[in-house]
Amino acid sequence: MLMTLDKNLTVVEAYRSDLGRTRDDLTTPALLLDLPTVRKNILTMAASLNGAPRLRPHVKSHKCVQIARMQIEAGAAGMTTATVWEAAMMARAGIDDLLIANEVVGDEKTHCLAETARIARMTVAVDHIRNAEMVSAAARRANSEIGVLIEVDVGMNRCGVRSAEEACSLAKKLDSLPELRLRGVMGYEGHCALEVNRGVRAAKAGEAMNKLLAVADALEADGFEIEIVSAGGTGTYDLTGANPRITEIQAGSYVFMDVTRLPIAPAFEIGLTVLCTVVSRTADTVVLDCGKKAIGADFMLPRLKGSGLPARACAEEHLLFDVDDNHPLEVGDRVEVISGYCPITVNIHEVYHVIEDGRVVDIWPILTRGTGCGPLRRFICSQRNGLVTQR
Repeated sequence: MLMTLDKNLTVVEAYRSDLGRTRDDLTTPALLLDLPTVRKNILTMAASLNGAPRLRPHVKSHKCVQIARMQIEAGAAGMTTATVWEAAMMARAGIDDLLIANEVVGDEKTHCLAETARIARMTVAVDHIRNAEMVSAAARRANSEIGVLIEVDVGMNRCGVRSAEEACSLAKKLDSLPELRLRGVMGYEGHCALEVNRGVRAAKAGEAMNKLLAVADALEADGFEIEIVSAGGTGTYDLTGANPRITEIQAGSYVFMDVTRLPIAPAFEIGLTVLCTVVSRTADTVVLDCGKKAIGADFMLPRLKGSGLPARACAEEHLLFDVDDNHPLEVGDRVEVISGYCPITVNIHEVYHVIEDGRVVDIWPILTRGTGCGPLRRFICSQRNGLVTQR
């Protein structure tokens, strides 16, 4: 196991006593991963795309090497990450084709990117020449090559070039940076991925892809080879994926699902819950020990598994549900809750309790939580001192 995972091994050991326990016999809050459901979701997505476009699942949704390996075994072309730290951890666990779907800026981050490119095929989003120059300089020092996708703003109004002219100008400047290789374009249609109305979602996603493909066309007209056109998420995988010119889909949360995406992607099932305990009960309120420090409540509030009862409020330590006098839950009862937004839920917890046949069969560490850089500091320092990190 890698040196950079030592901390996570220690964390896993702290939960070893949970192995073999039933899913409702754990200290709460506890993050439960339903292994058969996760396997099914991974296979459902793989069968849906069937290699055209290729699936490059997003690590930010699970931050877990074991799940990434399951996705690769099911046919994924590689993995997408949100941060360089996620990418570095995946590379050092043997995942050797990675896209960072964000800009990487800052000395330690670009250094980590360039060093990781020595052991894995790395591609990164750029939208500005100054950023490209930073990445190029780091790659030159590390003697590595890094692929580049020009990010296009297709409606999110955050990162990305705003026009084909801007993209072509950037591409021409990239030609002067030999450590970088332009591979294509990417654009994330997240502004419409959570639209419940499928017709509206399809129309908005189509508009977004038209913007992305117009940039790809302009780059090709200027003589640049476009190998990759990357887009898509769990909410749009089947819409964006139906466009024959899209080569890669970045969907990630389909492995777990959550309250927000249930009505949008009905082909997938809930594979992640948080086990909670009822800590207070009045005539009209049930309170669980599962607040914002244990479950993601972004976009939509969590719901009880089974009944689908929505939470009324999510406080720092408590999740509140309105009930009537006859509701059966009492203090001490255990319940499972579906998160409002699974990537945030995952980022809060240290490990997954992997459940099969109602029992904990394994403990899987969740990597690069929070800012994600801590476990990589030692690696960065070792590389600067000319040392080699073993894998």
